[in-house]
Amino acid sequence: MAVERNRRLLQDLLENPGNQACADCGAPDRDWASYTLGIFICLNCSGIHRNIPQVSKVKSVRLDAWEDDEVKFMASNGNSATKAKYESKLPAFYYRPTFTDCQVLREQWIRAKYERKEFVCIEKQEPYSAGYREGFLWKRGRDNGQFLSRKFILSEREGVLKYFNKHDAKDPKAVLRLEQINATFQPTKIGNPNGLQITYLKDNSTRNIFVYHEDGKEIVDWFNAIRAARFHYLQVAFPGASDADLVPKLTRNYGKEGYMEKTGPKDAFARGEVFIGSKENSYSVLDGLPPSTQGNHWQYGITIVTPDRKFLFACETESERRIWMEAFQKVIDRAMLPQEYAVEAHFKHKP
Repeated sequence: MAVERNRRLLQDLLENPGNQACADCGAPDRDWASYTLGIFICLNCSGIHRNIPQVSKVKSVRLDAWEDDEVKFMASNGNSATKAKYESKLPAFYYRPTFTDCQVLREQWIRAKYERKEFVCIEKQEPYSAGYREGFLWKRGRDNGQFLSRKFILSEREGVLKYFNKHDAKDPKAVLRLEQINATFQPTKIGNPNGLQITYLKDNSTRNIFVYHEDGKEIVDWFNAIRAARFHYLQVAFPGASDADLVPKLTRNYGKEGYMEKTGPKDAFARGEVFIGSKENSYSVLDGLPPSTQGNHWQYGITIVTPDRKFLFACETESERRIWMEAFQKVIDRAMLPQEYAVEAHFKHKP
């Protein structure tokens, strides 16, 4: 009877407003709980908690037997109260993963909160908040795809991320401006669970470098150091903007990535990319291709309309076309940022 009573009490606690999502990733399912931290979590996060047993011990809410004092502890804590405790000094720039993010981001978020207590003790945030970071990452070579150790330096004062082809080199191989940089985890594309794709503009064309580090904390610290440096740059560039306005601009995940056929008229010069602005600036996306289109093998067409011309693409399946259309529409529905007008102007004047 005590087992059933405790199970009902736990079910009641799950219905509390503060407990209606996983405490760590926001997933709607929270069938597990850390009875040493007092939080309800999802299955995926419970696996990470099991790897830090010195901090967190987990049980199934529905399947395991619970002691009276364990249920009382859960009732006196809960997700909201524990979050307020362990995230009390969370920096605005720090990336808070969701259940859709990759394993390394979610694991390091949980370890940072409960094992290292980085968001309780500000001095523990030094690796990514200092404004300067130097170290070695494995970088994929441009020609043969082999990963080689390269020295990277992030300098908020200089507003750059630099990397060097040789450990003792005085001059960097590339200098990436902070205002033009993006970073996103791409473990599948890079072939490493800690794979990070860094995107930047060179001559207003998009370039990518692919890096990883064997240590999950190290690569996530680099990621958040880039976000911190960009956050401080944007605070200076947009002095009246709130944190809520700036945080979405720090880094972005890609709305959609995959393959389409490029069809229709052939350019004299390879474009390599298409600038997509907002509907207010006469950009739109249309289902299908003009009747006279030739050269496409795939049948499911998309037409991107820009102020100057149309770009024609074809997808292999109808479902792929629908997903691409939705991704394009999200971009078109969004107002353009001030810096995007300069990029748009460059595209218009490309040869």
